[in-house]
Amino acid sequence: MMARVHQLLTEHGKQAAIEAGAESRDVIETAARYLSEEDNALAFAFSGWAQCALPHRRVPAGEAWEVASDRMRLVVEPGRRPSGTDGSGPLEHVGVPFGSYARLILLYLQTEALKTGSPEVELGRSWREWMSRIGVPWGGKSGRGVREQAELLSRCRLTFHLVGQGRAGLVNQQIVDRALFLDTPDGDRQGRLSLETARLSGPFFEQLQRHPIPLEEGAIKALSNNSAALDCYVWLAYRLHSLERPRLVTWSALKAQHGQGFAKLYHFKSKFPAILSMATAVYPDADIEVTEEGVILKPSKPPVKPRLTSSR
Repeated sequence: MMARVHQLLTEHGKQAAIEAGAESRDVIETAARYLSEEDNALAFAFSGWAQCALPHRRVPAGEAWEVASDRMRLVVEPGRRPSGTDGSGPLEHVGVPFGSYARLILLYLQTEALKTGSPEVELGRSWREWMSRIGVPWGGKSGRGVREQAELLSRCRLTFHLVGQGRAGLVNQQIVDRALFLDTPDGDRQGRLSLETARLSGPFFEQLQRHPIPLEEGAIKALSNNSAALDCYVWLAYRLHSLERPRLVTWSALKAQHGQGFAKLYHFKSKFPAILSMATAVYPDADIEVTEEGVILKPSKPPVKPRLTSSR
């Protein structure tokens, strides 16, 4: 179905694809945004994020976040900050990072670290330019949202645990060693950077170098306001190209990894196919099949050609 959508968009345009009813309008518009990207640069993510992800919505301050797949478990513990206007009050818990902005920040940090070969990531102009390319304005509501997620990421502590066989956690410390932002007055719409560079923690950077997932910047941009579809895209990019034969992933396994926000399996089962459609709208070679038992993943080309990946 998605191949037909891309063919219609390429040969006849967005309106023809909408009129043909090939997919829902939002999926067609996402695919059109993706196809319109002429300079589709590389991006990268640690493979752990393809197996366990951050929450999509705010978690109450002080509560940890935990999610598990069949191979890995992620635990995110919220940090604390001084209370009071001058920071002299007792320490108070802040929440764990969540939503699209947290994911976009992490993707930027991981992409820049791999491209430069250094855990030191430049902020300043390069950070703002990247966020602009992804479609997130720096000022206003989005700017405040980005700064909030940067603080939550800076303060939280995460652990990736490999499941089974007595193996220990991969990473057991903060994502970054230094805070990304200073507190900024409400009237300051630019946001003062606390440092010229941010530094990824040593264990996290080491695992990122050893287990990166190549992604397309244009795909991230097209999904930048949809955290569930972003997670699904990263998951498919990680799983599909390494398969030797089709594999069924059951609905219960899918819910454990992707459906933490759904109380009942049947609720998740009715919603997840639309998320898959959004993810495959930016991954044309993804070959999947939704069935009554679950989702069948089939061997597919990676979203980024190997020759492009090796030249980074």
